[in-house]
Amino acid sequence: MKVLLHEMSWTEAKEYFAKNDIALLPVGSNEQHGPQNPLGTDHLIAKAIAEETAKRTGVLCLQVIPFGISPHHKQFWGTISISPKIFKQYMKEGCLSLNYYGVKKIVIVNGHGGNLNALSELARELREKKIFASIFQWWPAASKLLPDFFKPEERRHASAEETSVNLALYPNIVTMDKAADETVHESTLQSEGVTLPLDTADYTGSGVFGKSSTASIEKGKVVLEAIVSELVKHVNILKKAKIEDLMQKPKV
Repeated sequence: MKVLLHEMSWTEAKEYFAKNDIALLPVGSNEQHGPQNPLGTDHLIAKAIAEETAKRTGVLCLQVIPFGISPHHKQFWGTISISPKIFKQYMKEGCLSLNYYGVKKIVIVNGHGGNLNALSELARELREKKIFASIFQWWPAASKLLPDFFKPEERRHASAEETSVNLALYPNIVTMDKAADETVHESTLQSEGVTLPLDTADYTGSGVFGKSSTASIEKGKVVLEAIVSELVKHVNILKKAKIEDLMQKPKV
């Protein structure tokens, strides 16, 4: 059975939508991930996780949306950034297109943390329109599922954990002999409770936040299996849920 929308004919899509009200929508970014990883890291990982989950659950998966909210990476060559307003509207249009065919439950597989605020706002707006959207991010899931698998300095942007997942999925486009280890430059302005409008270039020259040289394919495979299994669990629960039970509660 086909589960990727772009591989279906319109008649096959009609058959799916006639029987199902749920879909997966992966999204990421195109931004730097150190000298060792491809710019497409975030959307490539989101795509792989979503498509594998689709295969295991029989839930439709859309094409990955490759561009996200990445202005903080702009000093690094090749970064493509979309404004939060346009990004949220683009995602909303895609979700409403699905809803036209009867989809009422959408799992957004997000590969880029910079997208989260806009996606959270979108999910609330969609719920007002009787569409329930959940957002899955693999790295917080991995830190909970495998708490001792990496050290803290290996779990940040472009460091060993993310590089390991890339290695497991796309070894031919990861260049480990360029892997960087860099201690993050903390600002003297930083204090507890303070948020600063700083860019990645203010913290790191390589784009790596911490240690990436300890990455491996084997570690990446362990992380992938853990996070896909967790997402499959969520999708299967949501698949069975009644949309009426997922809607906003009435006034008290």
